[in-house]
Amino acid sequence: MKGMEIRKILLVEDNPDDVELTLHALKKHHISNAIVVVRDGAEALDYLFFKGAYANRDKSMPALVLLDLKLPKIDGHEVLRRIRSDERTKMLPVVILTSSKEQQDLINGYRNGANSYVRKPVDFDEFTKAVQTLGLYWLVMNEPPPEMEGGK
Repeated sequence: MKGMEIRKILLVEDNPDDVELTLHALKKHHISNAIVVVRDGAEALDYLFFKGAYANRDKSMPALVLLDLKLPKIDGHEVLRRIRSDERTKMLPVVILTSSKEQQDLINGYRNGANSYVRKPVDFDEFTKAVQTLGLYWLVMNEPPPEMEGGK
């Protein structure tokens, strides 16, 4: 992959332990993409829509959003609805990465436009394998829509 820009991952996760596990799993499997971590749904929307603390950030969109559902301020389902309802972000790959075992969360996740729904394994080795597989698929194998490459 000559001269390809490193595509960012937006990790939306409020649990510091899960953040550390995810970062460790990505690093362990040599997924070297820049990772932006936001801790609640409001911060995720600010990041994606260039508001608040992120008003002057670079204009590129992440290649992938890893989204927890149980978030402070604005929950993951609402974040996903807003991503899908905006022209700038509606085609952004969003993977729900959650510990929720509720069937309704699964149904609502897909109904709201998630590309994938992954339950966080409790076991560390399973978790790192799941994150590695997600990274390889969404960042290497998956072909994004043309307008997603490098922003507008």
